[in-house]
Amino acid sequence: MSTTALEPLRRLRYQCRRETPRFRSNFRKAKAFSLHYAQRPLYHGSSFCNFRPPQPLSIRASSVDTAVVEAFESADVLFKETFPLKRIEKVEGNISIKLDNGKDKENWQLTVGCNLPGKWVLHWGVNYVNDVGSEWDQPPVEMRPPGSVPIKDYAIETPLKKSSAVVEGDLYYELKISFSKNADIAAINFVLKDEETGAWYQHRGRDFKVALIDYLHEDGNKLGAKRGLGVWPGPFEQLSSLLLKSEEAHPNGEDSSESRDPSKKTKRLEGFYEEHSIVREVLINNLVSVSARKCPKTAKYLLHIETDIPGDVVIHWGVCKDDGEKWEIPAEPYPAETIAFKNKALRTLLKQKQGGQGGWSLFTLDEGYVGFVFVLKINENTWLNYMGNDFYIPLSSSSALPTQPRHDQSEGHRQVETDPAVSPAVYNDRIINEIRSLVSDISSEKSRQMKSKEAQESILQEIEKLAAEAYSIFRSSIPTYSEDVVVESEEVQSPAQISSGTGSGFEILCQGFNWESHKSGRWYMELLERAAEISSLGFTVVWLPPPTESVSPEGYMPRDLYNLSSRYGNVEELKLLVKRFHEVGIRVLGDVVLNHRCAQYKNQNGVWNIFGGRLNWDDRAVVADDPHFEGRGNKSSGDNFHAAPNIDHSQEFVRNDLKEWLCWLRKEIGYDGWRLDFVRGFWGGYVKDYLDASEPYFAVGEYWDSLSYTYGEMDHNQDAHRQRIIDWINATSGTAGAFDVTTKGVLHSALERCEYWRLSDQKGKPPGVVGWWPSRAVTFIENHDTGSTQGHWRFPGGKEMQGYAYILTHPGTPAVFYDHAFSHMRSEISALVSLRNRKKIHCRSTIQITKAERDVYAAMIDEKVAMKIGPGYYEPASGPQRWSVAVEGKDYKVWEAS
Repeated sequence: MSTTALEPLRRLRYQCRRETPRFRSNFRKAKAFSLHYAQRPLYHGSSFCNFRPPQPLSIRASSVDTAVVEAFESADVLFKETFPLKRIEKVEGNISIKLDNGKDKENWQLTVGCNLPGKWVLHWGVNYVNDVGSEWDQPPVEMRPPGSVPIKDYAIETPLKKSSAVVEGDLYYELKISFSKNADIAAINFVLKDEETGAWYQHRGRDFKVALIDYLHEDGNKLGAKRGLGVWPGPFEQLSSLLLKSEEAHPNGEDSSESRDPSKKTKRLEGFYEEHSIVREVLINNLVSVSARKCPKTAKYLLHIETDIPGDVVIHWGVCKDDGEKWEIPAEPYPAETIAFKNKALRTLLKQKQGGQGGWSLFTLDEGYVGFVFVLKINENTWLNYMGNDFYIPLSSSSALPTQPRHDQSEGHRQVETDPAVSPAVYNDRIINEIRSLVSDISSEKSRQMKSKEAQESILQEIEKLAAEAYSIFRSSIPTYSEDVVVESEEVQSPAQISSGTGSGFEILCQGFNWESHKSGRWYMELLERAAEISSLGFTVVWLPPPTESVSPEGYMPRDLYNLSSRYGNVEELKLLVKRFHEVGIRVLGDVVLNHRCAQYKNQNGVWNIFGGRLNWDDRAVVADDPHFEGRGNKSSGDNFHAAPNIDHSQEFVRNDLKEWLCWLRKEIGYDGWRLDFVRGFWGGYVKDYLDASEPYFAVGEYWDSLSYTYGEMDHNQDAHRQRIIDWINATSGTAGAFDVTTKGVLHSALERCEYWRLSDQKGKPPGVVGWWPSRAVTFIENHDTGSTQGHWRFPGGKEMQGYAYILTHPGTPAVFYDHAFSHMRSEISALVSLRNRKKIHCRSTIQITKAERDVYAAMIDEKVAMKIGPGYYEPASGPQRWSVAVEGKDYKVWEAS
């Protein structure tokens, strides 16, 4: 038996093609539970991972023809590499809920358990008898199990502990909450929190409520309707069987109306036990190793592909004859277990390795091909590629990618060298035409298919440089910025309507609410009183909460879109607030939820998918591939949000109604633009349609998914993550920006671990979206989901000002969280905002990173502002500029040029 070791190689080429079938992972959906819709970083521990370090690739003569093996071993090496494969799998388990009494009828115990490994925490609170609305309160001290931690003044977090019991061979985690029947507790509310991922497990997006009295008063959330005792998933629908049963009559024959008086606390609890499905997302790591050689005797290419993925793995493959990379089927011979797929590709079942831990195959190809392309299929719905692209294995040096022009970051944007013979108008026309040409190039579907990611990045960089050059000309020629002049000029230049998605480029955004703002019932009026103050802080745009009537009080479960009476205030108060913001010079963004909508009625099967109000859609408006809501529309164009019916935007009547609604909001309320919720749920092309119709001044989408991690540690290279955000922006044709989640994540690791080198990518640029497409990047460090009382992904404590020193001095459009703007950080944030406005830093400003080391990061912006964050030392070098300290605080310092 002969064995040949093949060492790892260093390069891979990837490109997208129209001819290549596109595959999108479509894993099994959760049954009764779903994750909170704002996706958080996925689990990256090693408990479920089968990742192993790269092993030498080997071929065993006992498994293949000896002559072929010998030919392979003697052939000239063209390509060798071992690539990581990452995918998310969903592991199913159960949450159990049990209520039983102790030694007597007075003392009871609620037990919540989970049979999936993890760091589980119960986030819970109670409703008291005389206050049984939707708001939580902390339980009495004697009811709190050991290890409980108070959360503000409304909840408790208690970790689940490993149980001594073993359920079907698995570990079991549980928490017991003891209470007296005579306590003034009307209900226990809870959600289960996964500490390792930050995910919250609820029932269709709502908290669980275990009722302990037989009558609950109704409140604005419709909790406590007359349902008897039970567990309710908030206001959606009652579970099929009640877990607690109220007495049909008072035990002593007293009048039933008296028993319904909460002050009487008349109740008789009955024990129950229920299990509900839970689905946890787990990161799985595998490898695929590829070796390509050319036999000098036969002039044939020999490729060996091996993976450690267990079970049946199919390789879907083809060859390319030129750099166009059109997939073709090569001439025979083929490996065993090979079939043709639609005359476009071949599919080969990999041979099982000894022990069943992976598979391999050997491919023989004639001369004349420049590349071998493939993806892996591991089941009907799961296809694996590399960073979103097909694997491309070059078979000759001529098939290498052409070198893309690289712009030295230290040069900044190109200096303007005007020709006296060329008028400024002609020069400006040339810049505008170049930008439009580049935008059209990258926006075309054919271009996106044929150009590599590197080529697309180069085009985006060139667009930004040209735009920065135009801004430079404009600022130097016109002392006072006049938006009307720019708008009028653009309209005269060309009838083509290209929305920038960035307003003027000088916007500074303030999120005008937090997760608790709805509780006052008069938030609009509270903001009205602070409008002038917000303007004085230097903000130019404010983002308001969702305005529509909603199942959830925060507004993110909208029902009747034309009903603008919400927990924040009524429609007249909203109009008054918008008018006031306009008076103080602030534009207003409305938070619109287009991905999903809560239904008012059930269909014949008892499923909530029939809508009421002015937009009285039926189940044709609901996507067909969400098993919870039985839609009759087409399949979703994005990721489903399982807490409410996902809207099918491919339906023309849906698009027309939503466009009419957005235009109505613009005219009726006066909104200047949009914050778009959960845009991962539908194709960006639909967003372009909505924005073209409503013509917003500014628009930003919430495209949120997990960054890349290895063994729980964030990867330095986050190109794949920011590329997904860029791809969504590009799908909108650049009409909207997106929140720069990549930058937030990298800042987390850099500041938390004192690894400031992370703030420079492999090309010496900012590592987030702001490093690739700054005019579309809305940078932030916290919002209502990540911070506030939710705290799903809270910024490192005590380091918030370092984060603001970064985003308020860098290109992109910075967003400041309300809780921070009106906190002890107010004066420092205000000073940074003032500096940005004073030095005219904008979304396309140029940046030169001057230091990115373990304990310090420093950069220079537009040669006007220098900054550093981190405990390490940095001072800007003396030169033509004279630097003076503008703002400084703990571990940050900012200078301005005089």
